[in-house]
Amino acid sequence: MIKQVKWSENPVTSQQIAEFENEVRSQQVQTTENQVTPAPASDSEAEVIPQVNNSRSVVESVGAIPNQLYERLGLTMPQWLLWILTVVLGIILSGLLVSTLALWTPLWSNLDRTDEDLGTAGKDEQKMPLPGELWSKLSQYQLSRPMNILIMGIEPVNGTVDGSPESFAGKSDTMLLVRLNPGDKSVRVLSIPKDTMIAIPEKGEQGLTKVSDANAQGGPVLAARVVSRTLNNAPIDRYIRISTSGLRQLVDQLGGVEVFVPKSMEYKDTASRLSIDLVSGWQTLNGEQAEQFARFRETGLGDLPRVQRQQALIAALLQRLNSPTVLPRLPQLTRLMRKYFDTNLKMEEMMALVNFGLNLERDNFQMTVLPGAFSRFSKDPNSYWLNMTGQQSLLNDYVGVNVPGLKPDMRRVPNLKIAIQNASNQPQLTEQVIAYLKQKGFTNIYKAPDWPDTQRQTQIVVQKGNRRVGVDLQKVLGLGQIEVSAIGDLESDLTIRIGKDWK
Repeated sequence: MIKQVKWSENPVTSQQIAEFENEVRSQQVQTTENQVTPAPASDSEAEVIPQVNNSRSVVESVGAIPNQLYERLGLTMPQWLLWILTVVLGIILSGLLVSTLALWTPLWSNLDRTDEDLGTAGKDEQKMPLPGELWSKLSQYQLSRPMNILIMGIEPVNGTVDGSPESFAGKSDTMLLVRLNPGDKSVRVLSIPKDTMIAIPEKGEQGLTKVSDANAQGGPVLAARVVSRTLNNAPIDRYIRISTSGLRQLVDQLGGVEVFVPKSMEYKDTASRLSIDLVSGWQTLNGEQAEQFARFRETGLGDLPRVQRQQALIAALLQRLNSPTVLPRLPQLTRLMRKYFDTNLKMEEMMALVNFGLNLERDNFQMTVLPGAFSRFSKDPNSYWLNMTGQQSLLNDYVGVNVPGLKPDMRRVPNLKIAIQNASNQPQLTEQVIAYLKQKGFTNIYKAPDWPDTQRQTQIVVQKGNRRVGVDLQKVLGLGQIEVSAIGDLESDLTIRIGKDWK
């Protein structure tokens, strides 16, 4: 029997929204009407089954839930489920973060269930089944409808213990909105620059601020509401918060990750105890170096180059996680992720996520960055202002929102802005490619700085997230591997990275 993982369709009325906003302002959520009534138990268990009746702030509630839940699950969860959880968490922390899950309850639901509530109290761990048995259980869970999940990498909070609820209360150093769509079997990742300007009405006097502040000011609930409003009330069904310490530990447990460092990176900040020293070229980075690679920030371009490196790291981690050498490390990864991982995902959703990820094709995993521009008139030159002109297709594909009156970008491929970047180590090819495209009627072509890593195969980088235009360009060129991610030239719609296969 196949179990389709769904979410409860309990629409939030305008009255409920107003009431909830008042609760956020006061930072007190009354949960007396949301008591968790446990399932009927045997006589021997009945006397130890409590009812949960909590009254605490949104930040305290959301931050404390996963820590308590995982401690309990760590004592009682069958070992085969722990192995599944390890794969899920590895995928998520790698930035793939993706695959499939389902929404069962609203974002701010009470997940603080005891072992007795889960019906697992006093049970011994089961023996881990053989791979065939594990697959038979896993394949029962499937995603039935699209959903969005907000991923946040949290900056370290001085004076807190890693893995404690307080350690997840910092600013979000990284933010991704991931859309999982079983309809077209796709996963699409929208990177949100940390300097994106947003409004937080709940905080009144704060007014405009950067999206990275939302988690620090109101936890994942407020962060999700802010991102939702910014993207025309896009639904956000689940959240995941990841400690930067978790990224370091993950990479170390995986035995390092191989990435290309495009140029030397040097930076030292005594106050935050951050020291970066990386040389250019292909390297196998340890956990500390991977964090440096992801957090290094260049002057003059805000957060965008860093977003590009984060997406490159996502791809590299995904490749590493697919290695069979990772299998023996799964028990250590399980213990690690229970400490550095904070989410309101349910176990059934995690199993559906793994099942979806195992069947995900490479071309159906796509990434882009939230469209916008830096304002020359802002007091902060790094402030990033949203610009959704012509972005209806992006909202549909990456967010699942249809905005009446917002037109899609209907430009044909020859009229798009195309960067030519030489990665062939043959300088003459740049002008050859430009001349060839002009003959084909292309009108908006420019030369980008050469890519320092020589490539055998020409790459077509779809910078703005629409794979269709990459396919159209591939037909014109007669070659090229399509890569839907924001790793091309920042000013382009498409970047042609010339390889040695160009004749």
